[in-house]
Amino acid sequence: MQGRKRSAVWYLLPIFLGVIGGLIGYFAVRHDDPSLARKVLYVGIGITAFGISISIVASLFVPEDFYSMPSI
Repeated sequence: MQGRKRSAVWYLLPIFLGVIGGLIGYFAVRHDDPSLARKVLYVGIGITAFGISISIVASLFVPEDFYSMPSI
């Protein structure tokens, strides 16, 4: 049984809070709009995975002696 349609504004929650926002959005709309609930959860997981992968790639370009450099 599908309930009422929810607003696409729910996508903002995982965009700003990542997987935590995705979980909050999922549990908030899962009974009213299961399709939107899954999509909100996937967006949260995707945003979080993207952030982690960017951090890993960026850390590969840090010079080895970066932390031992004298401060100015």
